[in-house]
Amino acid sequence: MVPKLHDDELDIDAALVTRLLAAQFPRWAGRPVRVLPESGTDNVTFRVGDDLSVRLPRTPRMQGQVEKDMAWLPRLAPALPLSIPEALAAGAPSDEFPFTWGVYRWLDGTSFRPELLDDPIAAAHDLAGFIHRLQSVDTTGAPTPPDDPFSRGTPLAPRDELFRAALDELRDDFDTALALEAWEASLATGPWTGPPRWIHGDLMPGNVLVSGGRLTAVIDFATAWAADPAGDLLAAWHLFSGESRRAFRDALRVDEHAWSRARGWALSLTMIALPYYRARNPAAVHNARVLVDDLLADYATGP
Repeated sequence: MVPKLHDDELDIDAALVTRLLAAQFPRWAGRPVRVLPESGTDNVTFRVGDDLSVRLPRTPRMQGQVEKDMAWLPRLAPALPLSIPEALAAGAPSDEFPFTWGVYRWLDGTSFRPELLDDPIAAAHDLAGFIHRLQSVDTTGAPTPPDDPFSRGTPLAPRDELFRAALDELRDDFDTALALEAWEASLATGPWTGPPRWIHGDLMPGNVLVSGGRLTAVIDFATAWAADPAGDLLAAWHLFSGESRRAFRDALRVDEHAWSRARGWALSLTMIALPYYRARNPAAVHNARVLVDDLLADYATGP
């Protein structure tokens, strides 16, 4: 059984996926099924044979991903310089699994790690190019962020209460005075007032694939919608550092306001998640201290 991260999570394992495929997609039945250890916090991903993957939402809150992928990924893919998932089929809810689930074409590659790159600055330019092309796609009819304080690419203010509560729980772990100062500086920047643009919203190591020393694919478009373009600057801290971070920022021509909003989003995302996940899934936040220290140093030193 896949370890659970949420109180309302369903029982999910490879045997379930095998039965679902046999019942709904016999052409893919009988293939070996194995869970991916790097599955995310919203969905569990399984590799099926050599060329397929299956994703199942962990909880009722995660429903709707497959339908969104099937509607929008084919429209985004032609514009993008890196590969993205291809949704092949949507599995129907059933007595055994009550949510829609998805079958996707497998994308080769390894989850991002800096040491896999031949040239980190080239990788920064490649990802900046991906973001630039994504933001240039027409947003007519595009999904927009739900009214939820955890939605990516949205104003920071709705997360203020959650951030302060988390900060209180983490007062023995961080320089909370500096964290609060950095957070309030980002709040003071104010929300994005320009037109919404397409963002991926979750450009973290598990969602960026590397092969042959270069970036090759971006996966998991659960938080892709039309929103504040600063939502995709999270990669500056999650994937890059030093010269490669500066190259990423320069390639996107990011101004101080966008950088401050992005830093506030990255800081709040990490701090709010820490109390929740450090007991449930320590691996998900094992680099949190380094990341928070990096974000606070970025704030303290300025551009």
